[in-house]
Amino acid sequence: MRIIVADCAAEYSGRLNASLPLAKRVLLIKADSSLLIFSELGSYKPLNWMTAPCTIREMTPADTDSVDTDSVNENDIPEKVLRVTADKGSDVLEVTLYRVYSDQTYDLGEDPGLIKDGVEDHLQRYLAEQIERIGKGAKLVRREYPTAIGPVDIMAINADGEHVAVEIKRHGGIDGVEQLTRYCELLNRDPLLAPVHGIFAAQTITPQAQVLAKDRGFTCLILDYDEMKGTEDDPLRLF
Repeated sequence: MRIIVADCAAEYSGRLNASLPLAKRVLLIKADSSLLIFSELGSYKPLNWMTAPCTIREMTPADTDSVDTDSVNENDIPEKVLRVTADKGSDVLEVTLYRVYSDQTYDLGEDPGLIKDGVEDHLQRYLAEQIERIGKGAKLVRREYPTAIGPVDIMAINADGEHVAVEIKRHGGIDGVEQLTRYCELLNRDPLLAPVHGIFAAQTITPQAQVLAKDRGFTCLILDYDEMKGTEDDPLRLF
């Protein structure tokens, strides 16, 4: 990873034409030659960028006709120009560096990737371990219960000995209720399983999804992930 802090201006041409006037910015150049331009404030996204596959060339002002060194003050003559061209297409990002404050290169090594907490698989695992959250006396049949149209997140048996299909989402919407509907309609055709009840479980459920779930005869279950994984709430409570 190469990190450059510099006073720079940029011009992007191709499918979209865009420009950045002269200002102090940070440039990130990755090992695949991708170049991203960041500012101090504003969005977390780069102001402009060129992603791989691309080719980057570092040139002096004399190597490019985009900088007219004869028409500017001597103090305004740029130090170098970075031209990034798309390998597939005609897009070009040209960054003109007028004053470079820092130019450092770091070997970051191989990144293990983002490990997400609180994804649907985690919710499913915790709910399977704490199956009585769906009702006292409930017992787990299995996670990822197979059907002809895909696996049901959790299949359980309630205190009355009847099957319960549980569909789990992080944020529950109408699509999730429709998915649970398809599972229950299919499972209820099996006389060995029927009647199969449905539970729609999520960390948040939209009002529209709650109305539809109730109309379909399903139960909505709000999952508190921190509580399920045993995280204590540190802030003091008045009651």
